[in-house]
Amino acid sequence: MQTAKNDIISKLQTDILRLQGFKQERGNNSLDAGLGTIIKSFPNSTFPVGCIHEFLSQKKEDATATTGFVAGLINSLMLNSGAALWISSSRTLFPPALKAFGIQPDRFIFIDLKRERDVLWAMDEALKCGALSVVVGEMQNISFMESRRLQLAVEQSQVTGFILRNNLNKVNTTACVSRWNITSLPSEEIENLPGIGFPKWKVELLKVRNGKPGTWNMQWMNGKFAPIYRAPVITHLERKQAG
Repeated sequence: MQTAKNDIISKLQTDILRLQGFKQERGNNSLDAGLGTIIKSFPNSTFPVGCIHEFLSQKKEDATATTGFVAGLINSLMLNSGAALWISSSRTLFPPALKAFGIQPDRFIFIDLKRERDVLWAMDEALKCGALSVVVGEMQNISFMESRRLQLAVEQSQVTGFILRNNLNKVNTTACVSRWNITSLPSEEIENLPGIGFPKWKVELLKVRNGKPGTWNMQWMNGKFAPIYRAPVITHLERKQAG
């Protein structure tokens, strides 16, 4: 009897998540590996695909850090097949840099437009194409209704969308499934040369529907995400006792 009840509850939870925009991964696409404890913040401990994710950046350096982190996410989504669109009116991405995250630039179609409102229109149309794996749109502003329209567009196609809101001056409510803030952390020095080690970020999941927000330090190492663990702090007394 209890097993039957648990099965019914599990099915109801799955149906509710599906109605709220959470989709199962298509094929072998998965972002679970390498995200470590971050994955526990998502419903069913699974990164939401087939929905829209929002990234906020107030400074140029934050936008650069965000681009790197999103590239790592896209690497897992695309795997060995599929294509992606990157739509922008002021693109910040340097295509050859994608190779550092295991992505060949020729798998991206870059659409550079003159007006930001055209970016929104192009992203809406692209998200309806089920042949794509990912659609990225760089824009400064988006209203709740506009974000809701994008979310509706992916409910049939199951394409995953990333909105990169650069040079943001006002935070408003959107219909996106999650909201992130990514900032860079200093890389380790290699032979006394700073800034050439693995990319590192402070990852803040500000909100996630039916999940639990949190903050983590992460890095991109050996082709995947890896958590950064702080070294234990040794007090002066402990050093004296050890000596």
